[in-house]
Amino acid sequence: MDLKTAGALRRLRLISAPEAVSFLLLLVCSVLKRTTDFNAVPVMGMVHGVLFVGYVVLWALAWRSAGWGFGRAALLFVLSVLPTGGFFAERTLARECEEAVVAARTQPQEAVGA
Repeated sequence: MDLKTAGALRRLRLISAPEAVSFLLLLVCSVLKRTTDFNAVPVMGMVHGVLFVGYVVLWALAWRSAGWGFGRAALLFVLSVLPTGGFFAERTLARECEEAVVAARTQPQEAVGA
C-alpha cells in the first residue's frame, strides 16, 4: 500500500468515531424527546446526517484506494449503521492504517537496495 491509501484509511478512521458518537447522541435525543419536553432531534439528526454522508463518501474512497474485497467493504459499511459499530470500525482501521504506513515507508527502501 502507498501513502495515498494510508491517507484514505486515516480519513475514514477519523470520521468513524464521531459518526458513532453522533448516532448514540441521536438515540438519546430521541428518547428524551418522547419522555421530556427536550427536543434536540432536528439538530442532532442534521449533525449525524452530515457525519454519516461524510463516512459513506470516505468509505467509498477508501474502498477504491485500498482495493478491499466486497466482504471487507460491506463489513465496514454495516458497522456504520450500528449504534456502536463506528468504534469497532475505528479500531480496525487504525491497525490497517498503521500497517499501510509501515508498508509505504519500507517500500522505497527495498527499491533502492535492489
